[in-house]
Amino acid sequence: MKTNASRILPWLFGLPLLFGLAACEDVVREFFGGYTPREKYEHALHQAGIDQTALGSDWIAAAAASLDEAIPVTAPYSENSYLDPREATATTYQVSLRRGQRLDVTFESAPDTAYHVFIELFVIRNTPNEFARYIASADSLERKLTYLVRRDGDYLVRVQPELLRGGRYSISISAGPSLGFPVFGANTSDIGSWYGDPRDGGRREHTGLDIFARRGTPVLAAADGVIRSTRGNRLGGNVIWLRDDFGRMLYYAHLDTQLVVRGQQVQAGDTIGLVGNSGNARTTPPHLHFAIYSRGPFDPWPALQQTRTTPDPFTGDPLLIDQLVRVTGAEARLHANALVESDALMELPLHTPLQVEAGTGAWYRVRAPDGTVGFVAASMIEAVNGPIRSEVLASGAVLLTDPASTGVAMDLIDAGAEVPVLGAFGEFLFVRGPSGRVGWLSLD
Repeated sequence: MKTNASRILPWLFGLPLLFGLAACEDVVREFFGGYTPREKYEHALHQAGIDQTALGSDWIAAAAASLDEAIPVTAPYSENSYLDPREATATTYQVSLRRGQRLDVTFESAPDTAYHVFIELFVIRNTPNEFARYIASADSLERKLTYLVRRDGDYLVRVQPELLRGGRYSISISAGPSLGFPVFGANTSDIGSWYGDPRDGGRREHTGLDIFARRGTPVLAAADGVIRSTRGNRLGGNVIWLRDDFGRMLYYAHLDTQLVVRGQQVQAGDTIGLVGNSGNARTTPPHLHFAIYSRGPFDPWPALQQTRTTPDPFTGDPLLIDQLVRVTGAEARLHANALVESDALMELPLHTPLQVEAGTGAWYRVRAPDGTVGFVAASMIEAVNGPIRSEVLASGAVLLTDPASTGVAMDLIDAGAEVPVLGAFGEFLFVRGPSGRVGWLSLD
């Protein structure tokens, strides 16, 4: 791979120039119309013939494969990891989001490692042949993606650097409110009625949230936008319709007073009215009925909910990232997520070797010897600094690349040779052969 990389290196240094030409040439711009930053880069690889090289084709294949091997995470999430510039890689994270939330993804690398990194967002479609549909990209140099979530579901965040670029990096994924709270001084504890609650004896459902406060409490613009209506109606009494910059219609009802006029531009936090109980709320304590409409009403709660957006700091050893470690705890488990309560993918016996791919909070993201990727508690592993014991081979053996009969032979070890044992997995020992190469020996 190194030979192949050195052969295509001059071509890759010319790719930024091709990007520049694409920005200046009308014909190229027309051709690239609607293409994502990553697709433009891939097209540049095709134009230069790099897609025909092993490294180029691996880069293209890695993007598709990573979507099928997405790592489940829970926002807020951050990890420290390492990208080997000699390898063509892509990493995809799967996160569940609610309509109305704002997703923020930020990629950071060392200040002296400026390169293109492609951050793309996909949504998993709930269809018989479930697939991921592309919905957004970050600018390849800004390294930040912000997205207003428009439907509940599972989303995929794919991160891929340009060829022959990498090093240590960190990525954070957070999901928080997209709106400010619409009643001054109030919070979620003041919500007395929720979206979907029954109304009129169950004949209809509540289409918003009722936020209770003293009469005359300021009602605030929850987002930047323009006032579309300040009319009154029988149910809502004095109401305000605010269209925000995302095209959502924010509905304020039962106001005591309206303090804005149609066509007025407002900013988030501006006072637009006062809490009251007008309309059909005359017999209830003063409150604001707040709703969001976009092709019909939807639950405003995720757009307002103040969730934790700062991930737990990484408390492990950053020097172990991209290194080989082994299990040191007696009851270690490989978890599906970096949460104690997440599903256990497998039990990890003492001295199981693991390849560390990233660190997050008090966890490492690792790859087990059979290829399974998951999370293990940082307290359960140690660096492979030396052997756990030695083994004298009664007969000759083959050193394999993987702990399986399908592993490729790496080396031959003569009968009577004494080899240091670095770990074990199933019926295989992980050893260092006489030549210095490490691999797997069958116990059979």
